[in-house]
Amino acid sequence: MKRNVVLSFPNILTYGRIAAVPAVAACFYIEGLTARWVALGLFILAAITDFFDGYLARAWQQQSALGRMLDPIADKLLVSVCLLMLAADGTIGGWSLVAAIIILCREILVSGLREFLAELQVSVPVTQLAKWKTTVQLVAVALLVAGPAGESVLAGTTLLGLTALWIAALLTLYTGYDYFRAGIGHLIDE
Repeated sequence: MKRNVVLSFPNILTYGRIAAVPAVAACFYIEGLTARWVALGLFILAAITDFFDGYLARAWQQQSALGRMLDPIADKLLVSVCLLMLAADGTIGGWSLVAAIIILCREILVSGLREFLAELQVSVPVTQLAKWKTTVQLVAVALLVAGPAGESVLAGTTLLGLTALWIAALLTLYTGYDYFRAGIGHLIDE
């Protein structure tokens, strides 16, 4: 693999997003509001790179197979680990765990479907609604990561985050069905 592809700025942003995952998770093991603010800052920074890595790769014509492979992995790692940590610390609990499970299941199912269809050389493009789902999901997770720190500034931050998580889960169901419907013909033919 060419060194300039591996070290392109868009790929470096993706590596940074992957590196942020354990750092955000580590913040959940530290007591106090400061750790939650640090976790939120890292999460927001990582979420912003999700937009810029793809945008810059296209704008600068630095798209690569490595970037196309790592970008969705980085996204899923960031969201999945945060949802697991939020469930572990009780921020997401009760019926709201269902929303988190829906999101996690869809991510795994769509990844598997995309991998299968890629072997058949069938591309399933990301829809505009799926982009909105990702945005709502990232906002929900950010509000929940803020958790008690966010509550100290704005009462209801966690409730707002849980509401957004349910909206993201509903969008997740619809967009997951949309992807499955787009790929079902290829699955049946195989």
